Amino acid sequence: MPFEVYVHVPFCLRRCGYCDFNTYTARDLGEGASREGYADVAIREMQLVKQWQEFHRICEPEAQSVFFGGGTPTVLKACDLVRMLQEIRNLWGLQPGAEITTEANPDTADEAYIAELAAGGFTRISFGMQSAVPHVLKTLDRTHTPENVTRGIKAANACGLRSSVDLIYGAPGESLDDWQKSVDMALNLGVNHISAYALTVEPRTKMGRQIASGTIQAPDDDDEAAKYEIADELFSAAGLQWYEISNWARPGFESQHNLGYWRNIDWAGIGPGAHSHYNAVSRLTKQGMDADASSAEVSNFYNLRAWDILHPKRWAQAIHAGNVPWQNYECINKEDALVEEVMLGLRIKEGLDIAQLCCKMRENHAQFDDADLRRVLQEAKEESLISLKCGRAVATRKGRLLNDLLIERIVDSCQNGLDLR
Repeated sequence: MPFEVYVHVPFCLRRCGYCDFNTYTARDLGEGASREGYADVAIREMQLVKQWQEFHRICEPEAQSVFFGGGTPTVLKACDLVRMLQEIRNLWGLQPGAEITTEANPDTADEAYIAELAAGGFTRISFGMQSAVPHVLKTLDRTHTPENVTRGIKAANACGLRSSVDLIYGAPGESLDDWQKSVDMALNLGVNHISAYALTVEPRTKMGRQIASGTIQAPDDDDEAAKYEIADELFSAAGLQWYEISNWARPGFESQHNLGYWRNIDWAGIGPGAHSHYNAVSRLTKQGMDADASSAEVSNFYNLRAWDILHPKRWAQAIHAGNVPWQNYECINKEDALVEEVMLGLRIKEGLDIAQLCCKMRENHAQFDDADLRRVLQEAKEESLISLKCGRAVATRKGRLLNDLLIERIVDSCQNGLDLR
């Protein structure tokens, strides 16, 4: 089973109005939770996680990828990101050609900063562009200018780093022409990877409160669907093919780290609120876990998902006490894992392996009848929601836009396959 590492850096210069991520704008959140001391605490967590893995006889291979996300990782000194990467190399090793990515705000990564990352082993940088239109950036509370994105891409190219940009569509006041300008600029940057996400607004964010008060309009589903179609059409015409619902790349430039998530491999999450995932853990004890996590001993489960304490101060306190700083964990049984397999398979261009799905259903339920699943898949094909290629169901553009409905229908058909007998 491949393995990768995610490092969450929970600091930002400013919180964007739509952002619901675990981020903080203060430089110092208490002992052990400052920007200046963050790398040291994160490195200690890595060491504790490695000890936890060894205690539970989890022997991970060298990491195929490392991803620094946030927050804004580049508000830390470049040398701190490099030190954390070096500790990952020391503890787990890195595969030859491993993909090493950091997210970056165009305001916080200049030429010298990017050069230091490249010298320290980073191979890829993902810029939070979001939009090329000033009034849209203002609505999103972004502080950078489109020109800063261009400078960042040029600096990454000069250092031999691969680069990607993230876009957001559906912001209040963004027209179709505005969105096309953003797509065109992203393509003109010459990057080989672009992510484009529909704006989602949580009620407790600044933008959520503005929508609730009627100050601005909520994102419109039809508008977002139209913008997705524009993006998919233009990206494809430029040679960037979709490989996951919200991601496009030239062949060979796909984000290996993100593909790891969608392929459901093992990963260790480091940092406040970071999630970890392990397949086929045969036993779990409270050894090395924070006191807030469940004290029950669990065995014979399919896989494990755990998440770190959210607040950096409490997270740091748990680490200083010698605990893996999990807030809690959940054990995913085989039935739930199959639902995830359907969901993940239909998000990526590789598609859902139908024979493998049926095989796993029969491993859990010998009486499983696949007749209803086959019927639903055929109907989905006739409705142009999927194509059936080499035994895999691959979502079409229409199927990607109606992905939740497609997943629900296939999961329901699997359940019906148990009832038919």
